[in-house]
Amino acid sequence: MDYAQFCPVGKLETLLVSTDLSEYSEGAIREAISFASKCSSRIYAFMALETNPEYETIGASVFEKEEQEAIAHLESIKTRAAKEGVTCETIFRQSKETSQAIVDEATEKKVDMIVIGRRGRKGLAKALLGEVAAKVIAHAPCKVLVVPKAARIEYRNILVAVDGSVHSNAAATEAIAISKRCGSHLIALSAMRDETEREEAMNLSSKAVEMAEKEGVSAEAVTPLGRSFNAIVETAGGRGVDLIVMGTYGKTGVKKLLMGSATEKVIGSAGCAVLVVKAV
Repeated sequence: MDYAQFCPVGKLETLLVSTDLSEYSEGAIREAISFASKCSSRIYAFMALETNPEYETIGASVFEKEEQEAIAHLESIKTRAAKEGVTCETIFRQSKETSQAIVDEATEKKVDMIVIGRRGRKGLAKALLGEVAAKVIAHAPCKVLVVPKAARIEYRNILVAVDGSVHSNAAATEAIAISKRCGSHLIALSAMRDETEREEAMNLSSKAVEMAEKEGVSAEAVTPLGRSFNAIVETAGGRGVDLIVMGTYGKTGVKKLLMGSATEKVIGSAGCAVLVVKAV
């Protein structure tokens, strides 16, 4: 069966892929074009060049070179997209902060998903590192897909992390929908810190499995012992998962599984792509 035969998500009219000229953006670019091709979506290829006080002392030539490189890179993405029959518009911006520029552009264009790489380079074209990714995820108006350089989404095994929060419920709904469209096997994971949490963890993961099975999706519940982000990453790596779906902690944070930097740590450690979903 072709696991990626259909559009994986229900509504994906437009998406924004943010690049930073580094090799670490390659996975994001590749998967963004793949999504757009399957879903007949429009792509905005975006890059923000952060302004730097040093330009005042070293002159404008360095910045102009960086700008030319950025524009050429964006045009190369447009060319790649066109070869796949995908419409792509390039957007170059100067900005004081990369993450805010990404969020502002996504908001203005009303995109359905932002796609970013997991790491990037340092320098004038600021890196898409943990801090940037975390800020984008926290403030984005839509779902965010974070793709490591070598990761490929084949929709065979999808893992969704559940903790009973409104954000993880949204993640479960999204993961089930993707699994149904793509014929994926779904792993519903609820980690427990100790045996006293076993019953709650079983209830949460079993509920997600029941929801999946009602939609005709093959699913199983797992309740590993340990810190949530470790359990998620280890399970994903050991089970051949190619997409993890999680809820965002949002602007103010949520309890349990997604507290603090758990989502960010999963993104930074997982070998596969991570789709972060925000409850409406």
